[in-house]
Amino acid sequence: MIKLGAVTGAVVALPLEKVAATVFGPSWSAAAFSRPLPVPTPMRPSRLRLDRDVYDLTVDKSTAEIVPGVRTPILSYNGTFPGPMIVARRNRTVQVNVHNRLAADTAVHLHGGNTPQASDGHPLDVIKPGASRTYLYPNRQPAATLWYHDHAHHMEAEQVYRGLSGLYIVEDAVSRFRLPSGKHDIPLMFRDVNLGVDGTMTWELFGQPNRSTVLVNGVAQPHLTVQRRRYRLRLLNCSNERSMRFTLGNGASFLQVASDGGFLPRPVSRTEVVLWPAERAEVVVDFAPFKAGTQIMLENADGEVDTAKQLLRFDVAEGPGLFNADTSYVPATLVPAPADRKPTVTRKVVLSFDAANGVFLINGKQFDPERVDFTVKRGSTELWEITNTDTQFQIPHSLHLHLIQFKVLDRDGVKVPEWETYPKDTVRVLPGSTVRILATFDSEYTGVYPFHCHFVDHSSVAMMAQMRIVP
Repeated sequence: MIKLGAVTGAVVALPLEKVAATVFGPSWSAAAFSRPLPVPTPMRPSRLRLDRDVYDLTVDKSTAEIVPGVRTPILSYNGTFPGPMIVARRNRTVQVNVHNRLAADTAVHLHGGNTPQASDGHPLDVIKPGASRTYLYPNRQPAATLWYHDHAHHMEAEQVYRGLSGLYIVEDAVSRFRLPSGKHDIPLMFRDVNLGVDGTMTWELFGQPNRSTVLVNGVAQPHLTVQRRRYRLRLLNCSNERSMRFTLGNGASFLQVASDGGFLPRPVSRTEVVLWPAERAEVVVDFAPFKAGTQIMLENADGEVDTAKQLLRFDVAEGPGLFNADTSYVPATLVPAPADRKPTVTRKVVLSFDAANGVFLINGKQFDPERVDFTVKRGSTELWEITNTDTQFQIPHSLHLHLIQFKVLDRDGVKVPEWETYPKDTVRVLPGSTVRILATFDSEYTGVYPFHCHFVDHSSVAMMAQMRIVP
């Protein structure tokens, strides 16, 4: 009755079905785990050239069936939600032609990519409505799970939220043949939304508390049938602001083999995997010990309600059969451990909130595209001390560096666990905490590149700075 009374004054202004939805719940409903998981398949190149693979992406409005029977308006690459998955080969160039059919600016950033400045997707280097742009990705970097997303300044938060993101995977022989591959290599993109009573995605800046539905590859609470064998799961948190703590039910566990920018030196057994926005982890899960018919839930242990907690159900089936034997294995050593280099420069990076003006700051300054904050010598190694001073409002932040991967040393003087050391391009920084990273600028590229908080609602409100990499 309290709920009914609260909407009485609005009855004359709302259609009957809107009033009913407000009082009795959404006009859509979906039985949990009734839909199969959509598994991304590699996008086919538009053209193959001797020196590169060419892809075309059109940015436009579209719709997606996030909940059964309801078409939700989205922003999309090539009409899909999430965007198409591009699988690249190490050291072979990918050319992406992006055509903007929106009425707003857009820019595409390959997150984690070792790319020249002209193809970095700088927030001010935008594609105007009706225009096109070509991005070149040389892929001169280790095999890794990357992703691409909108980066047009002041607009990236809403445009990423509404759908402008997709997977970009760099593969090499080690990645393809030493771990589960093909149909046993499952990419999983997680992001949260606030679904309105009519199935639309409601947008508000800093709206994470109301984004109570977590989507997996674009749908809520799907299921996936798996055989009794090993699977490789590529986990990506592409939420604007939500952090996630992944766990598996029925005693299943993760064997983490990779972080943001590629393989760990050795696999690490884990019972939970924490990913903040933009972080990635590749894990191997062995379903062989479980009987056919077993159901194993992938959960976000930090979810507030079931739609944000119970994310994906694995349904174990028989297999593999005689002619589908599980020949995958996880070697004890994946890649050589990187050698530490002595830093020649120490930098302070302070993350804060200016409550009076409602903006986020780096080193006390709002983002200014005309200002270069750090000048960095290419090939040098630097020690960055990153401090989050937002203790009054307990605001978490992360820091993402474009162009390179770095090593996380410690958090408040305590050495970080081995799965959070290297290779990383985004690091979480709790309120009142200081994190130290060792950044070697070993890319062949020079120019101006951003670094920013990857809570994109924060970066769109001034929490960004620039570094100029010089020869």
